[in-house]
Amino acid sequence: MTITQLEYVVAVATYRSFVLAAEKCFVTQPTLSMQIQKLEDELGVRIFDRNKHPIAVTAMGQMIVDQANVALGECERIHEVIQGQQKILSGIFKFAVIPTVAPNILPGLLENYAKNYPDMRLDVKEMETNQIISALRNNEIDAAMVSTPLELNDIREYPLFYEPFVGYFSDGEKALEKRMILPSDISLDRIWLLNEGHCMRNQIINLCSDQVQKLQSQRPYRYESSNVETLRKMVEKNGGMSVLPELATLEFTEDQIERIRYFEDPEPVREISLVTNGHFVRMSVLQSLMDETLKLVPEKMRVQKKNRKVLRIQSAKLEL
Repeated sequence: MTITQLEYVVAVATYRSFVLAAEKCFVTQPTLSMQIQKLEDELGVRIFDRNKHPIAVTAMGQMIVDQANVALGECERIHEVIQGQQKILSGIFKFAVIPTVAPNILPGLLENYAKNYPDMRLDVKEMETNQIISALRNNEIDAAMVSTPLELNDIREYPLFYEPFVGYFSDGEKALEKRMILPSDISLDRIWLLNEGHCMRNQIINLCSDQVQKLQSQRPYRYESSNVETLRKMVEKNGGMSVLPELATLEFTEDQIERIRYFEDPEPVREISLVTNGHFVRMSVLQSLMDETLKLVPEKMRVQKKNRKVLRIQSAKLEL
């Protein structure tokens, strides 16, 4: 039994395909199949049912796959111990960030990380939360920065900071007459929202949940955006309002700042965390990402306070 064989077994169990698993492991399909066959012959059991499409894991095979994940995690831990003692981080780290966080964190994070950890290479992707969860479970990425809590048993969460939401209004909106606003000041028939699939969309709908039943859109058209910057422009060009994460407003002009209103207590915030799967062991790298990220975040966001309310991601419903 070899580590390589265990890696091949986990890959086939993940992708349910010998061809796709071979591509992900950067070997030919015959090579991968031969190594798995050797392992099955050595153990005297069938790990996969090849007669089913897609490939199925046998009952005994699932126990082997689970143990293989543990063994591979322990092998990775050896490298983690060595790097921890040498205090040098090296290698490749596959990292994902949700689109509503990426523009405000990634540019500074990548710049500083490259300077402070020159032997580490971050392979970074922007992905929506559901895609990130799937990628973590399939071992396609090592960690991700998302809005939490996700409340998933197989996903570990490491909270980083708490980012307030603010209202952003076009000229003439009544809310601009107030110094601070309430969720009831966000009119759902005039709000610009992100597309479905973005966790921030659900959080905003949950913030205004009391108004969802009253929603009657009067607009001559419907538009949902895939990024926060477009929401800002829609407010400025087409009127109405939106709810934005505060980090997206830090470079606003004076005119744009005058359109912002903060919420009264309890202030709505979103919890931003690093997340990994249950087999993750590269804690030194994760800690380095946490340290570099927090350097980019205002101090007031680093601690959760009693006068803040973390908006939930789940259970949002909105029909237009």
